[in-house]
Amino acid sequence: MYVCLCNRVTDRQVRAQAAGGNCTLGSVHNSLGISPKCGKCLPMMRDLVREHQGHAGAASNV
Repeated sequence: MYVCLCNRVTDRQVRAQAAGGNCTLGSVHNSLGISPKCGKCLPMMRDLVREHQGHAGAASNV
């Protein structure tokens, strides 16, 4: 699903960036070579990055 229409970024792209170690929105944007335009995507992108951090933390506790 598209998370950012301005930059044509999908949730899969954001999740892949988070899995690759990009744990901030700035690093995700830099890695994808984009910059925020209207800003409506930021809350969703932030949630996706945090979701990955939560899963990574849970996996390391096992």
